[in-house]
Amino acid sequence: MPAFFILFYRFLKSLWHGLQDKDFRALFYWVLGILVLGTWFYSKVEGWRVLDSLYFTIITLTTVGYGDFSPKTDAGKIFTMIYIFVGLGLLSGFIILLGERMGFIKPDSKQIEEKQGEEQK
Repeated sequence: MPAFFILFYRFLKSLWHGLQDKDFRALFYWVLGILVLGTWFYSKVEGWRVLDSLYFTIITLTTVGYGDFSPKTDAGKIFTMIYIFVGLGLLSGFIILLGERMGFIKPDSKQIEEKQGEEQK
């Protein structure tokens, strides 16, 4: 259990430090926006509660897909197909940046050189 709290603390710390970076912050807001858009759409079009809609957007974009919810309308199905392609790309990019911030993923040398070049300007 202490390992969970340590990991959660590192997550929050990395998120806080990441929000100081312009690119990270922009991607974070895009991810929040895509979650809000999906939640709003499913609550209006499919008639689900807001919590159910948010739950569905998260399990869809993280590719968990329990199967307990699924769109019934044609508009919901079409939106979901587009939503998965757009949202999955945004979410995976955000997770990679967060992993770099937490030290789980090493950025490639090209990214490091670009970052150092920007800092020198």
